[in-house]
Amino acid sequence: METSALLRPGDVAEAVDGFLAASPAARAWDVETAFDWAAADAGLLTDGQRSAVRFVTLIEDHLPGYFDVYHRNFPVDDTVDPAVFTHNRELYHFTVRWAAEEDTHARALARYQEASGMAVRDELREELAVEGRKRFDLPYDHPVQFFTYALVQEKATQIYYQQLREVCGDPVLRAVLTRLSRDEARHFSFMADVVGRYLRAYGDTVAEPMRDVIAAFRMPLADTMRGYWRWALKIADVARYDHTDAYEHLIKVIDRAVDAPTRRIDELTAFISRCRALPA
Repeated sequence: METSALLRPGDVAEAVDGFLAASPAARAWDVETAFDWAAADAGLLTDGQRSAVRFVTLIEDHLPGYFDVYHRNFPVDDTVDPAVFTHNRELYHFTVRWAAEEDTHARALARYQEASGMAVRDELREELAVEGRKRFDLPYDHPVQFFTYALVQEKATQIYYQQLREVCGDPVLRAVLTRLSRDEARHFSFMADVVGRYLRAYGDTVAEPMRDVIAAFRMPLADTMRGYWRWALKIADVARYDHTDAYEHLIKVIDRAVDAPTRRIDELTAFISRCRALPA
């Protein structure tokens, strides 16, 4: 990876501090006490809604793979020089919190399946292991690409959870999705902050790396889960599922960060806009 294109450690620290300030302990929640699990009832859901819950549980449960991508590409050990380590160490303050929250999402969705009668715990554990053990990778060379990818992924997930919440019949599931979508919104805000900092620090030199992310974008597990696209189309019939819904938010991040757009920036936003018009 191009370590010469990293943000200053102080910039990363400011972004992390902002994220943590927006995530006070008083707002924290846990799987065990946040919901009335005894009231969970999958019988209040349609077949399509139950399928959507199974799908997003598989996606969220792949958290170890997502976290490992950032651990591999932003290592905090003696394989990097002190300056890079300092940057990565500041970022690590975010990634460990991010991982903990995403793992809580996975546990909450699995707990819902068990409590509502959708799944038996041991059988669900085996089902999750099929996808969970597969390697997840983001083959990027520029650091801004990891945050651009996560920006889109987090916003797309937030949007889907909000839309699924509006149609699902079980109040317990609606409560779970409310918590999850709020967390995803905060994660998106961090990624948007970091991407904006890259644009301000490096200008249009990050336009091409960002464009490459959008050109080849796939949601997590799209390339590894058997039957992913068929399943994604099925759950889109329940609530809109289209990652390109997040692209307008990426364009807003770019517009806010760049005071005087150059030709390369204009071409980037035009490309993202065109991608929004294409089939997902």
